[in-house]
Amino acid sequence: MNEVKLFFDDFKTYVGRVGLFNGKDWLVYIIWNGLMFGLLIVVSSFLYLGFKNGVQYPNYVWNIPIGIFCFVIAIAIDTIGHRTIYKEVLKQGEALIHHMTIFSGITSVVLLCLAYSHSEIVRIPALVFIFLSVVYSFFDEALHWHRYLTANSDRIEMWSHFFILVGHLIMILSWWKWYDGGYIGVADTLMWLSK
Repeated sequence: MNEVKLFFDDFKTYVGRVGLFNGKDWLVYIIWNGLMFGLLIVVSSFLYLGFKNGVQYPNYVWNIPIGIFCFVIAIAIDTIGHRTIYKEVLKQGEALIHHMTIFSGITSVVLLCLAYSHSEIVRIPALVFIFLSVVYSFFDEALHWHRYLTANSDRIEMWSHFFILVGHLIMILSWWKWYDGGYIGVADTLMWLSK
């Protein structure tokens, strides 16, 4: 029980660092988290529109918004540490890996959306960027573990990264399966969207 209390004390301290944000930190925080929250809203709204109108999706498709939700909550927490206590240590190279991971992840989602209409040309690039987003996520995790073992990270940041990886993998693998299976339900939902 004492360990749980210590964890929540650490969590409050970590999240409380949002009070250290300057204007640029807030801008980065809002843009990054807003982008991912926007993805959650758009995907969830699209699926809800179809569901409300009787469209049948494969059950695994619901893992996409679940994965995005997990990712959004985790990055909202993680970014606080990245913009405050760990800002300087990230400049040693980890920030570059973050940018490559983010670029690969966003590009993979855009390509998976484009794959609905341009499957033949987009299939391989989408798979490449999914692969790169996962590979760079693992590189990032290795750096986080190194920082944790050398006392340059804490368990709140480590747990947030765990859930970033969980959310990302659930979302992107479910999305790939949906695309690879022919995007069942998309055409019917688009019909309702155009009404």
